[in-house]
Amino acid sequence: MKKRLFAVILLSLFLEGTAFASAYRIPEQSADATAKAGAHTAAAVKADSTYYNPANMAWAADAWQGEIDLTYLHLTAIEYRDARSSRFDGDSDKENFLLPTLFIVSPDYNGFRFGFSITEPYGLAKCWEDPFPKTFAEEFELKVIEFNPTAAYRFNDYISIAGGVRFLYNDASVKSSGVVTPTGLTATRDLEGDTTEWGYNLALSVRPNSNSNIAVTYRSNVDLDFEGDAVLGTNLFQTTVKTDAEVTVPAPAVLTIAGAYTFDKLTVELQWDRTFWSEYETLDFNYDTPLMNPVLAAFDQPIPKDWDDTDAFRIGLTYQMTNVVALMAGFAYDENPAPDDTLGFELPDSDAWLYSLGARFTLNPNMEIGVGFLYDYKEGRTVTNEDIDGTFDDAAAFLLTTGFTYTF
Repeated sequence: MKKRLFAVILLSLFLEGTAFASAYRIPEQSADATAKAGAHTAAAVKADSTYYNPANMAWAADAWQGEIDLTYLHLTAIEYRDARSSRFDGDSDKENFLLPTLFIVSPDYNGFRFGFSITEPYGLAKCWEDPFPKTFAEEFELKVIEFNPTAAYRFNDYISIAGGVRFLYNDASVKSSGVVTPTGLTATRDLEGDTTEWGYNLALSVRPNSNSNIAVTYRSNVDLDFEGDAVLGTNLFQTTVKTDAEVTVPAPAVLTIAGAYTFDKLTVELQWDRTFWSEYETLDFNYDTPLMNPVLAAFDQPIPKDWDDTDAFRIGLTYQMTNVVALMAGFAYDENPAPDDTLGFELPDSDAWLYSLGARFTLNPNMEIGVGFLYDYKEGRTVTNEDIDGTFDDAAAFLLTTGFTYTF
C-alpha cells in the first residue's frame, strides 16, 4: 500500500489537479440559465438558445439577437478533517472567477437560422496550503473556452433540427510541491500546457402546440490531448528533469431531454441531463524524456479513475408578471462522478443541491437585461481509501450572472 500511495502522490502532484479541473462542468452560461438552475433547454428562445438548444432558434423572433453575459463565481473553502490525525487536516482556499459569454442568433433565411456562442463550460482553480492536502493538490488552474457555430432548420411549425461544431481551446497551469516519503524525499513540478480540440452538438425540438416544447440535445465527448512543458524535481540526487509531456482527459458527452409548458403566464420546464463521465477511466501521462530517477519514475504509473456516468434533475419556472418583468426560479439535484475509491484532494466532490432565483426586465422592444443568482450546496462526504480517511465539509458555490440582450 505504501508503494502505491507513493506513486499516487507523485502523479497527483504533477497533473491530477488539471485532469480533475476539467470535471467541473459549468451548465450555467447565461442569466436565464443561472436563474433557472440550468433548466434552460426546452424553453430557451432568445440568443442563448444557440448554445442551450440551437433547434429552438427556429422559434425565436425573426431578427438578429445578441446577448452578452458575465458570471461571478465564488467557491467556498472546503474543510477536511482526517480521522487518523489532526496533522492531516486542512482547508482549501476560497476561489473567485469571472466568466464572460456571448451569444448571437440570425434572422430566418428560408427556414434556416444560424447562431454562434462563446462560453466557458469547464474550468477551475483549487489550492491547498496545509501540508498533507498540499502534497496532492497545491495549486492548479484550467480554462476551457468553447467556440460553437450552429445552424437550425425548421421543417414546419412543429419540428426543428440543428447541429453545430464545437471548437475548444484549453489552457492549463499546474504547480505543486511536497514531502512524499517519511525519509524526507520531496517532489515538485511546474507545468504549462494547452490544446485545441473539436467536437459536435445536435438538437431536436418538437412543438405539439404553441404552449409546449419537447427538446433533445447532445454534446459530443471531446478528448483533451494536453501537450506542454514540464519541469520535475526531487532532492534525491538533486535531480531536475525538463521535458515535453502529454496526457489525455475527457470533456464528456452530455445528453439532455427536456420539456416545457406554459400555463397562461407561468412556464414550467423539467429537464434531465446525463453526463458520460465513464469516459474517464485512467490518468496516464507520457514523457518525451525517460524518468530514470526512482522518485520521478513513479510519475509514469497510470492512476485508475473509474468515474461513473451521472444524472442531473432540474426544474425551472418563469412567471411573466407584467409586459416588462419576468421572474424566474429553479431547483436541481446533481450527482457527482467520483467513486470513494478514487476521490482525492484535487476534486473532493459530492452530490449537489442547487437553488436559484432571477428576473428579466424589458427596457424597450429591442433591449432586455437579466440577472440570476444560484446557490450550489454540496453534501458533506466521508471517504476512506488508500490515501484519504476523513470528511470533507462546507463545499459550496455561489453564482451571480448579469446579461444584456439586444434585438436588431
